[in-house]
Amino acid sequence: MEDVQRGEGVRTTCPYCGVGCGVIAKPEADGTVKISGDPDHPANFGRLCSKGSALGETIGLDERLLYPEIEGRRAGWYEALDLVAQKFSAAITEHGPDSVAFYVSGQLLTEDYYIANKLMKGFIGSANIDTNSRLCMASSVAGYRRAFGSDTVPGTYEDLELADLVVLVGSNLAWCHPVLYQRLAAAKERRPEIKVVLIDPRRTMTADIADLHLAIAADGDTVLFAGLLRHLAENGVVARDYVENHTNGFNKALAAAQPFTPQRVAAETGLTPQEVEAFYELFARHPRTVTIYSQGVNQSAVGTDKVNAIINCHLATGRIGRPGMGPFSVTGQPNAMGGREVGGLANMLAAHMDIENSWHRELVQRFWRAPRMAEKPGLKAVDMFRAVADGRIKALWIMATNPADSMPDADAVVEALKACPFVVVSDISSATDTIRHAHVKLPSAGWGEKDGTVTNSERRISRQRPFLPSPGEARPDWWQILEVARRMGFAEAFPYSSAAEIFREHAALSAYENDGARDFDIGAYAGIGAREYGELSPFQWPAPTGRQEEGALRFFADGGFYTPDRRARFVAVAARQRSVTDAEYPLVLNTGRVRDHWHTMTRTGKSARLSAHLAEPFAEIHPEDAARHGIGEAELMRVESRQGAAVVRALISPRQRRGSVFVPMHWTDQFASKGRVAALIEPVTDPFSGQPASKNVAVRIKPFQASFYGFAVSTARPAPDGLDYWALARSEDGWRAEMAHAVPPESAETLFRRLLRLPGSVEIIAYHDDRKGDHRLATFAGERLVGALYLSPGPVAVSRSFASAQLGQVHRDARARYRVVAGRAGADRPDPGAIVCSCFGVGINQITAAARSGCGSVEAVGRVLYAGTNCGSCRAEIRAIVEANGVMAAE
Repeated sequence: MEDVQRGEGVRTTCPYCGVGCGVIAKPEADGTVKISGDPDHPANFGRLCSKGSALGETIGLDERLLYPEIEGRRAGWYEALDLVAQKFSAAITEHGPDSVAFYVSGQLLTEDYYIANKLMKGFIGSANIDTNSRLCMASSVAGYRRAFGSDTVPGTYEDLELADLVVLVGSNLAWCHPVLYQRLAAAKERRPEIKVVLIDPRRTMTADIADLHLAIAADGDTVLFAGLLRHLAENGVVARDYVENHTNGFNKALAAAQPFTPQRVAAETGLTPQEVEAFYELFARHPRTVTIYSQGVNQSAVGTDKVNAIINCHLATGRIGRPGMGPFSVTGQPNAMGGREVGGLANMLAAHMDIENSWHRELVQRFWRAPRMAEKPGLKAVDMFRAVADGRIKALWIMATNPADSMPDADAVVEALKACPFVVVSDISSATDTIRHAHVKLPSAGWGEKDGTVTNSERRISRQRPFLPSPGEARPDWWQILEVARRMGFAEAFPYSSAAEIFREHAALSAYENDGARDFDIGAYAGIGAREYGELSPFQWPAPTGRQEEGALRFFADGGFYTPDRRARFVAVAARQRSVTDAEYPLVLNTGRVRDHWHTMTRTGKSARLSAHLAEPFAEIHPEDAARHGIGEAELMRVESRQGAAVVRALISPRQRRGSVFVPMHWTDQFASKGRVAALIEPVTDPFSGQPASKNVAVRIKPFQASFYGFAVSTARPAPDGLDYWALARSEDGWRAEMAHAVPPESAETLFRRLLRLPGSVEIIAYHDDRKGDHRLATFAGERLVGALYLSPGPVAVSRSFASAQLGQVHRDARARYRVVAGRAGADRPDPGAIVCSCFGVGINQITAAARSGCGSVEAVGRVLYAGTNCGSCRAEIRAIVEANGVMAAE
């Protein structure tokens, strides 16, 4: 990868999940950017998911924060930075260093993270810097540190392809880490003997390649893996030499697991004894086993114990650090790992050192020449916002994250932000639910403009490179932080003029007095120059000084853990299935991601094709639960917890476990009236990691009583304010809107004009059926559709994809216009149906037709329609459609 910028574009890294895919971005003459996967990047080898493929559609400047603002007015950088430094300094002088805090993000680059951590922990003298990564992988960090003595990921992505058994725990890999899923699916196609076990309350699309799906009860994982440890010991699968030579605590861990017979495990997890024993037998007889886990494990009040229950089984069998073996946490954000490396969590120091360790504190202080090192862990995310609420935090700087929508008890977080004396937000977006509460808004450089590094889930450091100029007055986050540091009197310690200089110091600290007793070491890059940094190829750590070649780097095959005695520690976990429901709140809420959206949609919400697959907040519920609560297909429903409520669309599916409700995390007040699911989540956290329990919340459900439902398309963003329910999404040539209201509208025309801001002089074509309560209206400017509205007493039976497509069509005659009013496609304009394949815009009607015409496999559909041939994230859905419309052909 010698040329990082040549004819085909700039080599950079995707800004979404922790897979860390290489991307080639090529700006075109018309202002667009062509995106393709980097075939040479070892994370993805050219593959991209639907989100990565659509990156070029998300870099527009609409709703972009372009200039600093103070109290809603435009300000210059010097004035804004002076105010930030003055307010933070005043709070520290009057109330002490713990009266200020940074809340940062896995969206930051490592160089940004490093500067923020250095300023807070070494110069302000507080550890009150935490990150939204606390919400996704803190339990993995805590579990690794308890077992290994360090936050070390033992294996590599290659292990998924080399394993004979892959166990997926709480991971919808197909949708949340699609490129890794495709690597696993391709390996299973090459070697059909690979077994895959999915442990998840939902039968997600990942189950498409699973040989066994265990629909486990929420938080049942600790019990399941405690029982597995017992089974391994009883059946002679324990690697006695490895346990005796490289570990401590096995007997205590086994004693704690002894009560968990298959019968008891089944009773506590909602599985059958046969399912439990089938899983245990698979694990026992496949030495090359990888256990991949993600948010279903981490986002739990017992998440750290889950992690250690999994690790215990790998330590007991010696299945760690060897090809095709090991526990593997896949991270959710592009640089959560980089944040961990620089100490971005409140309970860690830079370079994977421990804040509780006095020697580590002294070492970092000496290296930084810091005047006042933090001596104790700072406030973790949930506790940090509690401190904001009760007045202990006087000044808060939020960087590249949206806690008003992502933190548990989100409504309380909003109230805390409103009450905080001084809030700074650095972001690229001017329209988030968090930035509206900022006293100072600082415009940051975004993806495609930023310059720095990120680390993916397999410890691979890659470059993010700029290929666009920063718009307006946007500046890198690291520049903003060091300018404030200089104004606070620390100029000498923050002399950097480029990201390369920061990375060089970061690498030097990792090697500083590191004789192999610390895992994180990239000392080979401590002397890197600007040119070498610019051309830096992806590499895995450790990369100590003097290392010449890179191999497939794994840890712990022969011990060498980072505990004081260099032995791993078994943890005797208190295995239990955590039950939260009662008669008043009888259902379990599980939250998570969907295929084509990301976090709070500040990026993916800009893409029409990413919004086409699932365009509004929804709740996936089992048919029996829906019937019991009087909820029909596609009707609206209320989901209520002790903390808050949401109104979402009902998606009734047998893939959902009985007694459970799944609601995605993405929707905010920018896109829906009542879709902020984080407002329902109680601020309950794991006692070791501080990570919130976002997947086991007691809720109740009931129908949303609406007098009418509506659907609209418009070339301009609709104005649905005042309606009880609404959800907005971009379409190819405008917007689409779902809506409902408890009270009938004054008239359909009045609602239509208000929704589209139409003056009274604008002509409207309409169809009214007052007896049925159906109303359909449209207005045109010349031959172009301006907008249309469809109203009905129940869910509106209009093809969303057909109606949305009409915004970009020419309607020359009355027949074409009345077809829009009717909401029905003609023979000349067939309706593709709901979009299944976002990459190629292929709908369910097209796939159904192909299946009925003889396409008897996913591959056959791909040859005809291209669906499923790019990122592959939709292949499981295509398979289900083909199976429902004919017998799958053998290929």
